Amino acid sequence: MRIRQLDYIVKIVELGSVNEAAKQLFITQPSLSNAVKELEQEMGIQIFQRTQKGMILTTEGTEFLSYARQILEQVDLMEEKYKGAETRRRLFSVSAQHYAFAVHAFVQLIKSYEKNEYEFTFRETQTSNIIEDVSNFQSELGILYLNAFNEKVIRKLLREKQLIFHPLFTAYPHVFVSKRNPLVGKKTVTLTDLEDFPYLSFEQGQFNSFYFSEEILSTRYHKKSIRVSDRATLFNFLIGLDGYTISSGVLSRELNDENIVAIPLEIEETMEIGWIQPAQMTLSPMGKEYLRYLKEHIVDYGFTIFEEE
Repeated sequence: MRIRQLDYIVKIVELGSVNEAAKQLFITQPSLSNAVKELEQEMGIQIFQRTQKGMILTTEGTEFLSYARQILEQVDLMEEKYKGAETRRRLFSVSAQHYAFAVHAFVQLIKSYEKNEYEFTFRETQTSNIIEDVSNFQSELGILYLNAFNEKVIRKLLREKQLIFHPLFTAYPHVFVSKRNPLVGKKTVTLTDLEDFPYLSFEQGQFNSFYFSEEILSTRYHKKSIRVSDRATLFNFLIGLDGYTISSGVLSRELNDENIVAIPLEIEETMEIGWIQPAQMTLSPMGKEYLRYLKEHIVDYGFTIFEEE
């Protein structure tokens, strides 16, 4: 077994395609396929199931991937110590709902590797995509929320995908509005206060189920409703249209426009925001580092982090 073969496995899992992995690795597709087959024969396991949709990890392959990533991280540490320089390209991916604090933590992670070569991916995406990304190992972890309304449905799906939800903190619903919105100055707002303002939410594509909504009260009727696909557009509409959205109330001072204000919403609801990962895998050192930045940022905003069980 060679270190390069482990690199091949990680790259195929990341891209879900031997052809795409071969292009990025600058080798031919037959050479890459043969290298994988040789490794499978040497280890006495089947790492991938080959389908028309691409390469899918088997149960044995999932466990092997976990070991492979740990070995590659140890190689990195050894090269840092004895060569005094980085020789490997850092790879890391996260999928998340549209949370500024998750982006901020990712920025901090990238800054800590700014002298290295790296290939990082942050997917700010729909709820169903987050679950699929982590399930298919396109992302090492995902960030989403549970509440009394969606918990049964989301947890059932996570069990089916063999994913674990780790709670981070409990958030109380706030509305995000422009600092010029007439509601600014109120200590709290009610649903009645919001009735005449445009309501903004994130679209969920073909999985546009109420249970996949990023906003609580997803079944509530709104006289004026606008769906968007990204956070920048949503913030532009908050400012340009005096609209509002319902979220966790956690704004990043470094990354968010100063024109956006969070106001507590008078409602007896909570959001349990957390992260998901495959049940059979442990976080890589880089994953643990990102999680540390994430927790530090959350604590900085006055929230209490749940203790790990």
